[in-house]
Amino acid sequence: MGNGKWSGPVGGIVGAPIDKVWTMVSQTKKLPEWMQMVEQCIDLVGEEGMPGNVRLVSGFMFPQLDGERSWIKDRLVSMDSSSHSYVYRMEASNIGLDGSLNSLKLVEYGDDSTLVNWSFEINPIEGACKDSIIDYLGFLYKSSIN
Repeated sequence: MGNGKWSGPVGGIVGAPIDKVWTMVSQTKKLPEWMQMVEQCIDLVGEEGMPGNVRLVSGFMFPQLDGERSWIKDRLVSMDSSSHSYVYRMEASNIGLDGSLNSLKLVEYGDDSTLVNWSFEINPIEGACKDSIIDYLGFLYKSSIN
């Protein structure tokens, strides 16, 4: 991308109609249902689905040396139900991904299937291997799509 960020796309097909998938992925309270490594997701500030909404996500997304749960506070940047897409920014965490931008977009794929396109852009992490981080994030997001 030329901006010094580390980025990657992840995609997959879900065997369900787009409106059913959108209902699942666009609601904070449903995040633990489709992201198995997430234990809890709660709204902190603002209204769900509205730009500025801040939520706290916690679970075992990123293993911690002390065995504690990882946590992320993210802010919804935009959500467009008509195009089945949203963007959120990780604002604070104990995992080193502060400032990363994540986008999710759904596309009708036919036969009551939905194509899920998820992309991420993160600031380089000092001392980390770029390819390892991108591969791990790709694995997390792909497992959630599956």
